[in-house]
Amino acid sequence: MKRYNCFFIALCLLMVSVGAGAKEYVVAPSNAFAIEAALQQGRMDKIHGDSSQTVIRLLQGEHRLVQSIILRPEDSGVHIIGEQGATISGGVRVTGWKRQGKMYVADQPMFNGRPLCFRQMWIDGRKAQRARDVDDFEKMHRILSMDKKKECLYVPAEAVKRLKNIEGVEMVLHEMWCIANLRIKTIEMMGDSAAVYFHNPESHVHFMHPWPSPMVTTDGHNSAFYLTNSKDLLDSEGEWYLDERIRKIFYLPRKGENPNEMDVEVPAVETLLKTEGTADNRVNSVLIEGVGFEYATWMRPTYEGHAPLQAGMYMTEAYKLKPKMERKDNHKLDNQGWVGRPAAAVSINHADKMAFRNCQFTHFASTALDFHLYIKGGEVSGCKFTDIGGSGILAGTFGPEGHEQHIAYAPTDEREVCDGLVIADNMISDAANEDWGCIGIGAGWVKNISIEHNDISDVSYTGISLGWGWNRQVCCMKNNLVCGNLITHYAKHMYDTAGIYTLGAQPGTKILENVVSDICTPSYVHDPNHWFYLYTDEGSSYITVKDNWTPSEKYLQNANGPCNVWENNGPQVSATIKAAAGIRKKQ
Repeated sequence: MKRYNCFFIALCLLMVSVGAGAKEYVVAPSNAFAIEAALQQGRMDKIHGDSSQTVIRLLQGEHRLVQSIILRPEDSGVHIIGEQGATISGGVRVTGWKRQGKMYVADQPMFNGRPLCFRQMWIDGRKAQRARDVDDFEKMHRILSMDKKKECLYVPAEAVKRLKNIEGVEMVLHEMWCIANLRIKTIEMMGDSAAVYFHNPESHVHFMHPWPSPMVTTDGHNSAFYLTNSKDLLDSEGEWYLDERIRKIFYLPRKGENPNEMDVEVPAVETLLKTEGTADNRVNSVLIEGVGFEYATWMRPTYEGHAPLQAGMYMTEAYKLKPKMERKDNHKLDNQGWVGRPAAAVSINHADKMAFRNCQFTHFASTALDFHLYIKGGEVSGCKFTDIGGSGILAGTFGPEGHEQHIAYAPTDEREVCDGLVIADNMISDAANEDWGCIGIGAGWVKNISIEHNDISDVSYTGISLGWGWNRQVCCMKNNLVCGNLITHYAKHMYDTAGIYTLGAQPGTKILENVVSDICTPSYVHDPNHWFYLYTDEGSSYITVKDNWTPSEKYLQNANGPCNVWENNGPQVSATIKAAAGIRKKQ
């Protein structure tokens, strides 16, 4: 094997001839632009008539980024292979900690010429807790009432009395199937209660939309909340706080900890890798194998708050309809809404046959892996997803920002719809650990998608969500398959949930031979009985639900459309089917 240097990235990149059919570029983790340089060299080889396949091999270590890696149509056919321990990181290491009383203090790091703001911090791979008012979510306070016209919530005075400075403080509010991140603007003490007002834009959209909503009930299940991001709340070991005014990070260590002897990481890059092409010129046949992706940020809640509709899709405008709107073949509609999509650590658009195999995704603020628009084929297999702030995997559009959410989606250019993606034999655990309303695997308006033999556990809301639209009109969704998945310990924080959940008309769609069990039982949910193993929600139509093992037949068919088939679901399903669910053994 002949090996020689390519000097355009200061000896951190080697080109290796591996035969007539391929050229391999070996990338050491020593330069933020080394992977980009290898891609550019592969493109130049093609321009000059070299038909060899480009293979980029990442050596063991952290390949730290200062911006996204972008795969373009010119990179079609490239293979990016990670040696064991090779990771692509969007993190920045925090050093120079100094003891100050019980705390350690470090300077806010700079990144690309500016002070770096962040919402997460990890210490030796363990997510440290951003300062909050309760250590145990079971001890969260509950709201007393709300005033939508004044855009305020009334809470017990005891809940906010510790706050001496409210700049930057957030309320994280539990709302049926979502949480809202609301930045506090002012607090008015009123005896044993307090009126809390919030910043815009989230205050306006949050109090205007009807669903989901803060709950005020007669049975003691008013919406729970916690407060975060204040030095006044920094009182438990393992908590931290970033004071942007003085550019200092404060950390209250656990017993025996010294952060100077540990790897302290904060996320800086929002999207580590993305594909960019056009509808007619796509990224094609790219394989990414054995690569670790870690430490990606998402800062929108800090600057604009976060008021989701469902599955983490945040509302940009929403309001109640008076009177309700008549809809053909559907029940009357009482609201309208438009949504945006959260950021993803790895974002795929305009890509055919894009494959991720045996990769690891961990330590993210938002979605881990997102296959969005103009997707044909593709594969996610044998991958591991852990410690994900939002959803593990998203697939397909959940509506362009100009599309009202309750209208069936059928774009003229059908290529826009995610088609034929296979998501198989992946492990997803500890997902939606910040945005509790997100999901393990979420598929919106998709067709011919196959979600098979994944192991999903310890998620805050639903395990697998398939479909979108709250509408029984046939649109672009069809022939989807959810088969052989093992879903356990779901709904850690949210209810109105299921292990497997569907929306909308999906002719030819099948939900077969899955195992769903071990629902979690948080005390603070709005309705402790409103949970299910299988749940076909509004408009679900033309779906076969068959041979799924669950401990009991606790299912819901809510405002469904025609032609659904339910057959042989429950504890009587054969032991063979039950044993086969989850990740398949490699042959």
